[in-house]
Amino acid sequence: MSRHEPEPTLHDDAARAGWLYYVGGMTQDQIAAELGVSRQRAQRLVSRAMAEGLIHVRLNHRIGACLDLEAALRDRFGLTRARVAPGLGAGADPVRAIAPAAAAEIERFLRMPDPLVIALGTGRAMRGMVDAMAEVTAPQHRLVSLIGNIAPDGSASFFDVVMRIADKVRAPHYPMPVPVISTTAAENDAFHALAPVRRVVELATAADVVFVGVGQMSNDAPLLADGFVTRAELDEMQAAGAAGEVAGWVFDSDGNYLDVGTNTRTGGVRVARGLARPAIGIAAGASKAPAIRAALKSRIINGLVTDEETAKLLLSLV
Repeated sequence: MSRHEPEPTLHDDAARAGWLYYVGGMTQDQIAAELGVSRQRAQRLVSRAMAEGLIHVRLNHRIGACLDLEAALRDRFGLTRARVAPGLGAGADPVRAIAPAAAAEIERFLRMPDPLVIALGTGRAMRGMVDAMAEVTAPQHRLVSLIGNIAPDGSASFFDVVMRIADKVRAPHYPMPVPVISTTAAENDAFHALAPVRRVVELATAADVVFVGVGQMSNDAPLLADGFVTRAELDEMQAAGAAGEVAGWVFDSDGNYLDVGTNTRTGGVRVARGLARPAIGIAAGASKAPAIRAALKSRIINGLVTDEETAKLLLSLV
């Protein structure tokens, strides 16, 4: 190797192996011969390429069973949009299944020529969507967060997506510069009284399109796992009938927002129910089904990207 040629990194080798496998159609034996490594190492490199997001795979053919589920969801819940991704089987992370379909859905809006304000929630599914996106130069649009971006310890919220998506879209973007949940209602009011915060709130409230994750409020609630609520606060909201949350705002099994618990201290903008603009939920998993159903029932969301197993479960719930 010439001294002017850099030594390949592990990421270089993994990306090349992933490219040869998913795009070149090579077998792992062929990749091993091409790269001069063992078959076992070739297999590990291909796995690394996918696990670290070096290769993004999208399914361009719409499977008939998924199309049928999409139609059934639209009919049952009166949805404006429904995308059902093929499942990955028992034990697999459903975010991996839905992320490419969710990415394609938001890219559809980003490619529209007329200016839009696109409001974004946070969470694992939303971050998976952004990671799966292609780069889309769309300076005509504005991207705004619906929820605060400050974690309880003062750090940036790990699953905030506005900054991450801005790198791919190159559009004006507006994070919500408040805590996800303030210590007191008075503190939350003080943050929202600040002029820069008011301007971001006004922009988010007037959004043309909304993309949000949907969180469950069972004992594995993301708000609890990520440290935004205490066990006692979760118990209080469960006792009041909490079923799910969107952008940090907790609602019951009928999709009615609660007036207790952290809802009195949540930063950002509550997603209004029943508006005509697209409000698309990005969510999958059996534990999330009751929360998704409640959000659909009340039309907090009027569109959904999910997977086969979750779609079937939603349709089976009374």
